[in-house]
Parts: sequence; C-alpha cells; structure tokens
Amino acid sequence: MAKKKKSSKQRTDFRKHHQGRVRQGDLTRDFAGGKELADLSHGERVSGKGDLTRKRTVIAESEADAAIAEAELMTGRVISAHGLKSKVMTDDGTMYECAIRQVLKSLSIDGRSAVVAGDHVWFRAQSPQDGMIERVGDRHGIICRTSRGQQHVIVANIDYLLIIASAAQPGLKPVLIDRFLLTAKQCDVEPVIVINKVDLVDTAPLQPIIGAYAALGYRVLMTSAESGMGVDYLRELLHGKQTALAGQSGVGKSSLLNVVQPGLGLAIGRVSTDNDKGRHTTTSSQLIPLAGGGAVFDTPGIRQFQLWDISAGEVAGLMPDVRPYVSACRYPNCLHLSEDDCAVKDAVADGRIDARRYDAYCHLLEDDLLTITR
Repeated sequence: MAKKKKSSKQRTDFRKHHQGRVRQGDLTRDFAGGKELADLSHGERVSGKGDLTRKRTVIAESEADAAIAEAELMTGRVISAHGLKSKVMTDDGTMYECAIRQVLKSLSIDGRSAVVAGDHVWFRAQSPQDGMIERVGDRHGIICRTSRGQQHVIVANIDYLLIIASAAQPGLKPVLIDRFLLTAKQCDVEPVIVINKVDLVDTAPLQPIIGAYAALGYRVLMTSAESGMGVDYLRELLHGKQTALAGQSGVGKSSLLNVVQPGLGLAIGRVSTDNDKGRHTTTSSQLIPLAGGGAVFDTPGIRQFQLWDISAGEVAGLMPDVRPYVSACRYPNCLHLSEDDCAVKDAVADGRIDARRYDAYCHLLEDDLLTITR
C-alpha cells in the first residue's frame, strides 16, 4: 500500500470581507467544478471549516514537492506596484509585469497592499513579459503611514530615509520633518535630512534649525539641484545603499535624482504660486537602480503624514531630546502638555529642549494622535 503524501497545514486569518457567508449563486461554475486557478495551482489550496469560520486552512504539499515547486520560481524585486499589477526586475535586469496570487491578496494583513515597491518576491513566469507573484519575502526597513485607518507601506527594505525639505517654494516645515524622524526611529531606519533649493534663500536664518537637528545626531545636508551644491556628497551617500526619498510635493525629490544620475529624465513640476504647494508628478513609489550600485526610491509627494502604530504616550520616548526628561515627570503617564510638575516643560522653559521641537510635539499630539483617541 502506497504511503499517503504528507501535507503541511497552517491556520491563518483572512480579510474580513473574505470571511462572510455569501449566497452560492454560480451554479454553472459549481457544476463544472470551476475553481480559482490562482488559488489551486502549484501545490497549495485554501479550505474553510464551515461557512461561518473566521479562519482558513492553507494546505501545501510535502516539503519535497514544495522544494521542487519553489525551484521553478524566479526571484526578483518589485520596482513599482500599480493596483493589481507590479513591475518586477530579476537579478539580470529582465523586467516582468506580474499579477498577485489571489491567496496573497486575501490574507489578513494590516497594509493596503500585499506587494509594495522594494519587496523581494518569488514569481512564476507565464510569458517572456508576464508572471504571477507566488510569495513575498520578509520585510525590514519599511516606511509607512496611516491611510484610511490602515497601514500604508510606502517602501520596504531600505537602509536610509532621505527626508527632503525645501528652503523655499514651498517653505520649510519642521513639523513634517519631525514626523518622518519619528517613523524612521520606529522602523529602525537611519534618517538624513536634506534641505533643498538653498540657492533661493539666504541660508543664515536656517542655521538655528540645522544646528538643532545636528545637535541631536541627525545628519543634515544642504543641496541645490539648480546649482549642484551638495550633489557630489549626496551621490556618494547613496552609493551601494537602498534609500527612500520622502517629502512633500514640490521640494525637488525628482530634480535631485535627475542631477545625481543624469539621464533618468524623471518628470518634475512647478510649485503653484497661489498656495505655495507642489503638484504631484510622482504618482507611486518607484525603485530606481543607480549606475554606481545601490538603489533609490522616488516616492509620491506627501502633504499630510499621519503616523502608524505610534500612540500619544510613545512620541516623547522616540524623540532623543525629550526622552531624557520623561522619567522625571510627576505622573508616569504625563503627556507633557498641561500636566503639573512636568520635567519636559521645565526643560523647554530652561532652553534645554528646543522650543520649535516642543511646538512640533504639541502640534502632533493635539491635532492627530489625541484627536483619534477621543
């Protein structure tokens, strides 16, 4: 009697809209035995334990069969993701336009998308240009924000986060810089602050702000895509690293990349003279390999960056200049806003904490985090 093949089973949560009981209305498909090919192909299927179950069982073939199936897959990195399609580049530079398996889209995840730019994926080639993403590798170094109550992962698997701000057109926004710094700290990514368009202003008024960030250990770089100031240093910084560029619309992210690597030809837009805001020219995150090694991610301009998975009580601990005073407050749950005997407010009054940073802290808590929890 032949031995029965062993299979591995794993119980997993699915998205809520995939859990509800629905009317079995497609009698033709049921009679013909029609199935979702994306779910049943290549040794894996999904089954339920009753109509009202909140989980599904993902059943794979034996380890030997799984190894054979995986050997047939190709590996690559997601260059960009647009809805249900993703552009994937293999190690030899071949480009594929890949769809995503239905089971990956159905799995219960916090993010809006199962695949984002920067992901390492395994896919099955279906033609010289098309493929199907079968598996997504583990992520590290992600940059994300809250969007419609969900985690919106902008990029994944990066080393640096270049926080691009502009000295003018649009003006410098320390509050937005601080939000990116908090996210970088939370995600264990090294931030670098880049102040672009310095050719448009006198840089003397910027020195107190630059000095405040530099004193906290952050690297601050002044650049100009127009004059070339700081471009050589930036090019050397990007060499061999995986780096994401983030900032509001119009600060010159694409312009800087065009200067760092001539010939890219990334679209750039003008800043509106009516409201001093940039227009969106980059519509989705895009991985751009660099000629000297490494890669950069050109991300869409962000006018509002709402933190993900950071509570009001955690913000002070993520700020290196505020953190030393937190434990000295009278109340252990002090938010450093209106409480009595607050060591943080005393440090601000004595000049040990920069007043601009404290204002950004108050703005973040009062306008975003505390409004959500009320």
